[in-house]
This record gives sequence, structure tokens and C-alpha cells, in this order.
Amino acid sequence: MKGGRLEMTVTDYGARVLSLRVPDKSGELADVVVGYATLEDYLKCPGERFFGAAVGRVANRIGGARFTLDGKEYILSANDNGNTLHGGFIGIDRVLWNVVEVRPSSIKFSLLDPSGAEGWPGNLDIELIYSLTEDDAFKVDYRAVTDSPTLCNLSHHTFFNLTGDASQSILEHSLQISAGSYVPVDGELIPTGEIRPVEGTAFDFRSAKAIGRDIEAAGGYDHNWCLDDKGLRRVARLSEPVSGRVMDILTDQPGLQFYSGNFFDGSYSGKQGRLIGHRCALALETQAWPDAIHHQGFPNTVLRPGETYTHTCIYRFSTEK
Repeated sequence: MKGGRLEMTVTDYGARVLSLRVPDKSGELADVVVGYATLEDYLKCPGERFFGAAVGRVANRIGGARFTLDGKEYILSANDNGNTLHGGFIGIDRVLWNVVEVRPSSIKFSLLDPSGAEGWPGNLDIELIYSLTEDDAFKVDYRAVTDSPTLCNLSHHTFFNLTGDASQSILEHSLQISAGSYVPVDGELIPTGEIRPVEGTAFDFRSAKAIGRDIEAAGGYDHNWCLDDKGLRRVARLSEPVSGRVMDILTDQPGLQFYSGNFFDGSYSGKQGRLIGHRCALALETQAWPDAIHHQGFPNTVLRPGETYTHTCIYRFSTEK
């Protein structure tokens, strides 16, 4: 796929983005998406499972791998320390999607996630469109409907390194997030239910700062930021000083999960045989807040028949000297 100055490759396995070539300040293209070199590695998952994938039917974590809806308890697959992460053992990232339409700058996928899979109620009918725009943006559009009350919180899980080299640290990347509060988590990365102001903490990204500046004080980042404002708006900016690449994130969602690659350990390689080291890739996932079904005051993630779930995320690229 091509759009503007961007070039992207995708696969129907997990509706996964395999590469995204973006120009630097000199106009040189490089792949800013971190992932494996072969499809076999994506199937075997020697390390990270979610490289470039669509995730759900509920992105992020659900504590205790269970929830109650309309008085009925549902038991989910416990694939993460007794909790559910990104849908279960086989979420929407480990199945083949239907390719509905291919155009020079876009691709449309569809998927029927069946009732009972991983414990989820209701058949969830999902449509996903990836597109590259003339103003150098990668756009993700979701639409989903159900035939029975269920939960739905879809996201996209590309890992980025704006240097174009997954063996390089992301700690010198600069990040700004338009959020006055975030969601603290317990030792298993499950929200405590508190909504805490970022002011005076290592989680304050309201002004741009190097990711590495406060990362040790935070214990690494794998948290949800409660985004300011509503509607489709710019919510974050990531930049890398050497290449000059800048990535603005726009979304209509209430939350942004920032994961700083804490669990990468250099024990497996990615593209061009390069080892994917500790904090050498990051994810910025637009979403509703994690574990929302268990916390009063969190955004609603219940989807009912007759309703339509929609989600737009835009990664817009530019350069600065």
C-alpha cells in the first residue's frame, strides 16, 4: 500500500501491519514498525505476540478473567497471570481475517468473532479499514456490531521505533500526551480503580519530554492515560531527534495505553536479524480504559444489539529539523 510518502505492508493473519516506511528529515525512507522477519515467527511467537496486530475483543486486561453482565457471570480465558489480556489465548490477533477490498492506499478486513470463543458472549461482527492518506497518515477505522450483549474495546498494537532500527533504544524519543490523569495499576497491571492526576508524577507528559527521563521512577510505562477532551482530536506526539521523524496520534477514544517495551530482553531477533532489546520499541494504543467493566466511573465498554461500536485512530507523520 502507498499513500502520500508512506509505504505499508499488511497480512490477513491478525490483520497485522508488517512494515511502515516513513521518510526522515532528509527524505530517506525507513521502516518504523518493529516486528519479526518471517511469517513463521509471527505464527510461533518466539517473544512478543502482538506485533502490529488488531487486538480484542477487549484490548488490554480484565482482572480475574471474568465479568458479570446483566446478572450473568462469564468466565474468560486466563492468559496473563490469572487475568485476560487482549482477548485471551487466541484473540482476534491469531486468526485469519477476511480481505473484503484492496485499493492502492487502503485495505478492508472483516471478521466474525464467534460467541463462546475464549468465553465471550455474543457473535461480534467486526470491520477494520487501514488506509494511508495523502498527508502522510496511517488511519485505522473499526466498526463492530453484536447479536447479544457483550464487551467490545478494540485497539491496534503496532510497535514503533522512529529511528527505523529496532536495536536502538526508544528512551531518547520525546513524548507528549494530552492527559491530566492516568490509571494506576497493581502488581499484575490491573487498574486499582483510582484515577490519579499526573501532576508532580513520572506520568506527566503534558509537556513533551524524553521517555527515559522519568521511566525508572515510574517502574516502566504500561499504563492508560485518561485523555483530555472528546471527539476526534490530537492526543499525543512522539518524535525522535536524530531522524527528525514526528508521529502525531489522533483518536476519538477516551484512553491511550503507552507501553515502553519493558519485557523485551534481546533474546529474539526481528527484521534483518536485529535483536529486539529492552525498551527498543513502544506501543501507543488508543482504546477505552482497561478493566472498565469492574470500575464505576470508567468509560462504558458494553455493546448491545442495535448499537454500533466505532473507533478511529490516526498516526500522522511529519519531520522536524
